[in-house]
Amino acid sequence: MEPVLAETDDAGVRTLTFNRPERRNGWGEDIEEAYYGHLSAAAADPVVRAVVVTGAGSTFCPGADLGRLDGLAQDGAVLPHRSVAVPREFPKPLIGAINGACAGVGLVQALFCHVRFAADTARFTTAFARRGLVAEYGIAWTLTRLVGTENATDLLLSARVFDAAEAHRLGLVSRVVPRDDVLAAAQAYARDLALHCAPRAVAVIAAQLREAADSTYEEALASAFAHVDRFIGGPDLREGVASFVEKRAPRFLPLEES
Repeated sequence: MEPVLAETDDAGVRTLTFNRPERRNGWGEDIEEAYYGHLSAAAADPVVRAVVVTGAGSTFCPGADLGRLDGLAQDGAVLPHRSVAVPREFPKPLIGAINGACAGVGLVQALFCHVRFAADTARFTTAFARRGLVAEYGIAWTLTRLVGTENATDLLLSARVFDAAEAHRLGLVSRVVPRDDVLAAAQAYARDLALHCAPRAVAVIAAQLREAADSTYEEALASAFAHVDRFIGGPDLREGVASFVEKRAPRFLPLEES
C-alpha cells in the first residue's frame, strides 16, 4: 500500500492521508518521504489550491513508529537532521483533519498546518519527555507561539495527554467537530479557500505569519507595505474587486501564474 494517499477534488483541494493503519500511522521514513514528496508536488501543481492532511483508520499520527524508536534507542544510533522546510514553508493552505491520536512527531507535523480541525475524540500529547527524548523538530518554538510559554512548558515537561476540548481552549486547534465529520469539515473549509481566496495573496500571508513570529511590529509593517506595493494595481486585486461588484465567484490565477 502507498504510505500516503492523495486525492484531488474539482476545486483543487488535495487530500493527503497517512496510510499505515496497521501500525496506527506511526511516523517512519516511508511516510515522511511520501508526505514531503506529495507536499512538494502539490506546491508546484497549479491545479492544487489547498491541501488537507488526515490519517487512515482511527488515528492521525501517534508519534514515531515503535520499530523506529526501538532502533534509535540502541547504542550508536543516529537520527538524521532532516529539514522540515517542506511542511513549514508550504505556500498553499495546509489544513489538518486530526481524526484521532496525535502525539510526538505527529503533533509536530500537525503544528505545521495553517489551520487544524480536531475530532471530538482526538487525544494529544507531546510525548517526548515520557520516551526519554527532548522537544524535537523545533516544537518548543512552534508550540510556544501557539499556546503561550506557560501552556507550552506544561505540555512539554509533563507530556500529559489532553483532549480535543482542551486543545481548542489552548488555541492548538481551531475547530472541534464529531469524529465522523472532521475530514468533511476540513475539506469544506479548504474548498472555500480554494474557490474564494487569491493563491498569491494566501502564499504571501502565510509567509508574513511565519516572519512576524520573529519580527518587531515595525518590521512587520514595513514588510506589509512592501507586499502591498506589489499587489496594488495587480490582477488579483482587480479580480477581487470585480467579483465582489459583480456578485460572482472570483477567478483568481493559480499561484504559479499570478
